[in-house]
Amino acid sequence: MSQTPTAAPFDASNASALLRTLFDTAIAAAQPDVRLAEHMPHRPRGRTIVVGAGKASAAMAHALETSWDGPLEGLVIVPYGHDVDCARIEVVQAAHPVPDENGVQATRRLRERVQGLTEDDLVIALISGGGSALLVEPAASLTLADKQAVNQALLASGASITDMNCVRRHLSGIKGGRLAIACHPARVHTLLVSDVPGDIAWDIASGPTLADPTTRADALAICTRYGLTLPDAVRAWLAGDACESVKPDDPRLAGHTSHIIVSPQRSLDSAAALARASGVEAHILGDGIEGEARDVASVMAGITRQVALQGQPFARPCVLISGGETTVTVKGRGRGGRNVEFLLALAIALDGLPGVHALAGDTDGIDGIDVYAGARIDPTTLSRAAAMGLNPREALNDNDAHGFFERLGDSIRTGPTRTNVNDFRAILIG
Repeated sequence: MSQTPTAAPFDASNASALLRTLFDTAIAAAQPDVRLAEHMPHRPRGRTIVVGAGKASAAMAHALETSWDGPLEGLVIVPYGHDVDCARIEVVQAAHPVPDENGVQATRRLRERVQGLTEDDLVIALISGGGSALLVEPAASLTLADKQAVNQALLASGASITDMNCVRRHLSGIKGGRLAIACHPARVHTLLVSDVPGDIAWDIASGPTLADPTTRADALAICTRYGLTLPDAVRAWLAGDACESVKPDDPRLAGHTSHIIVSPQRSLDSAAALARASGVEAHILGDGIEGEARDVASVMAGITRQVALQGQPFARPCVLISGGETTVTVKGRGRGGRNVEFLLALAIALDGLPGVHALAGDTDGIDGIDVYAGARIDPTTLSRAAAMGLNPREALNDNDAHGFFERLGDSIRTGPTRTNVNDFRAILIG
């Protein structure tokens, strides 16, 4: 399924093409079929049931079907448009990032698949980013509308993925280890595609099959920190001990195993290797960079200027590569999108600095809630915008970077990539 791109030797005229090839390389390295076969469990005496959710789960299911040599059945849930044809594992589509009724029904059917299992049975859980919105089973006293309201508030608040998923785990009847408990006494083998800074396993899709060390007090503190307006039912639920997730000392988790098969670092390493093969030294600045997108852009612009003007701390030509998950606090009327907001803030800060090109995109192919994966900038971005009557600062203040780059013709569209290792940013200094 995956295919690693190649790049031509670098010269200034193909800077944009090189950046796009690095992005494609990062996505190819994150395809589940690259590593899944290395982490296959032993066949059980009993049945093998596959469950899963996330942007990569259908691709993982397809790779599993290819590698597994015994009977197999199950169901995985993916966002609309992220499906892959599978022969034995059913693929169901639902909404992301705000859950819908299809997600509720699909989750109910997924839970039914793991009912009545024995200790001779095996459950293989295929979990990736996006699963938090797709596994929808509101906790006992909550409704889908409650979950949708909290999700929308979290997405607009600027909360980190770690904070968002802490809240989500405590409002769910299936996340935070509860899916693993539903499988008991069967053994659970979880395979993960990481989209979270630091590869914290229980944060990936809010950890449906993994123990959760966070508490309801943590969830309440997060809601307070971001000033979230919570439905009355949600606040009441978080105030009681019944909302607690499954903890690490739960004996029902004994014997369960988990492996991260694809991570952001692997994608960054692959892109860096291709850059070096093209004659451009690559420097990875981190795979877990967080913070407001425009603040991260300000820091990156300072580093870029120092390299471009002083040759420090790196010699030119070079490319600065980074990953992680920035955030956007949406206050304007635009469509948001953390990668394009980063790029627009970077372009403003660089102010047409000669020789600098950059690209930022989400490896799942969807930046925020838009059809675009991201965008690119070059030394002419601001001058071209001015010629078209576009005001970059107004667009940034209105969280309308997607509209800005769309009108410039600099948006990047990949379509759903069926994987997700979060942001990819590359700044090429020629």
